Amino acid sequence: MSATSVALLDYGSGNLHSAERALVRAGATVEVTADPEIALAADGLVVPGVGAFEACMAGLRAVRGERIIGQRLAGGRPVLGICVGMQILFERGVEFGVETDGCAEWPGTVERLSAPVLPHMGWNTVSAPTDSTLFAGMDRDTRFYFVHSYAAQTWDLPPSEHFANPRLTWAEHGVPFLAAVENGALSATQFHPEKSGDAGAQLLRNWVASL
Repeated sequence: MSATSVALLDYGSGNLHSAERALVRAGATVEVTADPEIALAADGLVVPGVGAFEACMAGLRAVRGERIIGQRLAGGRPVLGICVGMQILFERGVEFGVETDGCAEWPGTVERLSAPVLPHMGWNTVSAPTDSTLFAGMDRDTRFYFVHSYAAQTWDLPPSEHFANPRLTWAEHGVPFLAAVENGALSATQFHPEKSGDAGAQLLRNWVASL
């Protein structure tokens, strides 16, 4: 039986080496690539992201990453976004007054957190639904590593009788924000699982096992 294949999308933004190591430890064979054929053929696609929303979208469009994501999801093929790789899945991001279009897989806007200290950097707990796949087997006081100043703070996708309701995980830093979303084939985390020690390793194992 062959190992689960994961493509780690290389579009010039992301913690590629640590993410690659973490995915390999989670049981996947990993290829870091911008090749659409490889990215479309893999069992799972991971979209990392570090830095500004606008720069990440520019890099993503340069390799037609938004099309790769869209094509995979149209066929029910799993995608996992990490940090800014989660943020760019929403309709738009607003940073320093600049509004940038995202991939629009989900409605809503990524905005600056209203908190006394930014960035939100360090370990924080999350509130995950009991039927979560990503957080299966974890205690409620499990902590994950965050480093960000922006996040999606509302969930604007209306319920549908044709699809299962998304599983939303929340955290708080000044205000509540989305820490993770599980929406059919599309999942994402605002925190960095590859920097989150044993908890992040368990989450990645859960995701790889679901592919």
